[in-house]
Amino acid sequence: MKSNVGGIDKILRILAGLALVAWALMGGPVWAWIGVVPLATGLMGWCPLYPLLGLNTCPMKKG
Repeated sequence: MKSNVGGIDKILRILAGLALVAWALMGGPVWAWIGVVPLATGLMGWCPLYPLLGLNTCPMKKG
């Protein structure tokens, strides 16, 4: 899997994921567990939906 989630996108996914999971743990709605998805994609640096949509937020590597 080639990384397709970069910088700001990665940080926002991790923060949103942590917030949703924390909310679920504190008695929030069951759907808040969806926060596991952005948390995982932010930590892995790869989003399975991005290739389908033709998106890539990773900076281009110079070489």
